[in-house]
Amino acid sequence: MVSLLRHAAEERRSKRGGGGMFRMFKLLPMLTSGCKMVALLGSRPGKGMLADKAIAVTLFGYRRGRISLAIQEDPRSPPFFLIELPMHTSFLHKEIDSGLVKLALESETRTHRKKLVEEYVWAVYCNGRKSGYSIRRKNVTDEERHVMQLLRGVSMGAGVLPCLSEKDTADGELTYMRGRFERVVGSKDSESFYMINPDGSGEAELSIFLVRLK
Repeated sequence: MVSLLRHAAEERRSKRGGGGMFRMFKLLPMLTSGCKMVALLGSRPGKGMLADKAIAVTLFGYRRGRISLAIQEDPRSPPFFLIELPMHTSFLHKEIDSGLVKLALESETRTHRKKLVEEYVWAVYCNGRKSGYSIRRKNVTDEERHVMQLLRGVSMGAGVLPCLSEKDTADGELTYMRGRFERVVGSKDSESFYMINPDGSGEAELSIFLVRLK
């Protein structure tokens, strides 16, 4: 798995600039004024904006804090996988500048009593480099619930969200990127999520792999 992900380093050298969703993420400073629009979308009743069975994946965090990953069946359902990654938001921004990002989460648990997404301890790799370990959230925090509430009507996009409280601004702006992902279940020990580009073409800019060691 690590060797496979390290191959991404060679791929991204030839894809400087990234695709549609990543270009949007790089414009975050220009999207601050979009907070009110996000709040309005989050408060509207009715169904979410996902027209198919694509999975909603959100990366969010304060600029000087750690980045969190949330995976939902749709924007209005609770996350079935939520974890704070062992990397800062600024680090992820730098990886995005390279064009492609591949995240691999590896569970070293050797029991198969749980579903893969129910495992708690994960080793996290970004583009083939180990970042550290994380523990999946059992319960959603007030801040995470705040983000999910604001984005419940948003299927894809990137921008800056209002902070839950003024004291949170010490870590900088609260940024997010949400996309539609194709979910591929390889086995009970492996699942993959591939970002669906807005134009429906090209290689997935962001890929996420969940693997449980046998």
